[in-house]
Amino acid sequence: MNRLSLTRRPVAVILDRDGVINDDPRGYISTPEEWHALPGSLKAIARLNALGIQVAIASNQSGVGRGFFDEAALARITAHMQACLTKEGGHFDYMAYCLHHPSDDCLCRKPKPGLLLEISVVLELPCNEDIWFVGDSHKDVLAARAAFCTPVLVKTGNGLRTLATETEEKCPVFDDLAAVVQYIEGLKVKK
Repeated sequence: MNRLSLTRRPVAVILDRDGVINDDPRGYISTPEEWHALPGSLKAIARLNALGIQVAIASNQSGVGRGFFDEAALARITAHMQACLTKEGGHFDYMAYCLHHPSDDCLCRKPKPGLLLEISVVLELPCNEDIWFVGDSHKDVLAARAAFCTPVLVKTGNGLRTLATETEEKCPVFDDLAAVVQYIEGLKVKK
């Protein structure tokens, strides 16, 4: 799939967190001080809000399940991220996190579609090509496809490594979230 196949604006954009909205360190972000927005990402989310497009997060946060940090620490990180986004004039319509350890074989851990299906129910939107899922990994692409959403890959975070190792991605690829939103702004509104 190339960008030309994306011909109308999505009704919702679901974002992976680490590597799409913020830096993705090789370890885990366990404190608000370790969370740093990628250049232009928060303004891009605010621009989606201004277009009337709902914005959600679907993020594996196995650091909780692995015991590296707890749910209270994740809540503090999330509050910091929301405060930074609010300063840019944006907001999230919903956030879904998988807190399980990878060995738990849960239904919500990407590449399974559980988080995206949860978001679909909460936002009262059917999972289809009008919901874009922007991620930086093969797991994100697989989750989008499993939920019948449109996968979009960015080169930030693990995106370049994903492109180098997963040759079958065949989905739209953009430099970063700001480039995705710039492209969306040029699309016609769904009728």
